[in-house]
Amino acid sequence: MTIRPATASDYGPISRLLEAAFGQPDEARLVKALRADGAMARELVIASDDETIRAYLALVHMQEPRGWLALAPVAVAPGSQGLGLGGRLIHAALEVAEAPVVVLGEPRYYTRFGFSVGRACGLVSPYPLEYTALFEPDPQGEPPVARLVYARAFGA
Repeated sequence: MTIRPATASDYGPISRLLEAAFGQPDEARLVKALRADGAMARELVIASDDETIRAYLALVHMQEPRGWLALAPVAVAPGSQGLGLGGRLIHAALEVAEAPVVVLGEPRYYTRFGFSVGRACGLVSPYPLEYTALFEPDPQGEPPVARLVYARAFGA
């Protein structure tokens, strides 16, 4: 299986993967809206040898702070869950992240990849801070103090 950037020909399979992984169409609609708004910074997939999309990850531009990214969504096809594919994608995305990355999710899962709930303590978010974690490529000094404004599609 190969990690690679998503292409336009992957968009249909990605939508189907998102619907299957989450059991409803909301995330597929979110990804489509993020693309339409020009909010995507990077989309990665894991494809099997026959080019079947097994996992997907998006890094999205934050409106504020400028230059920051949001990690959302991450999805793995139901038949491929439990194989570490989501983790492989997260590691690959963070290896190339040159800016802070915010994630909203289960802290015990995301701290394995270098995200910190403690470093997010100075953030003001429209979402619960106990589920907000921050990855900084080069954390220094006090935790950042900032107001998080997500891409418009997240509020839709």
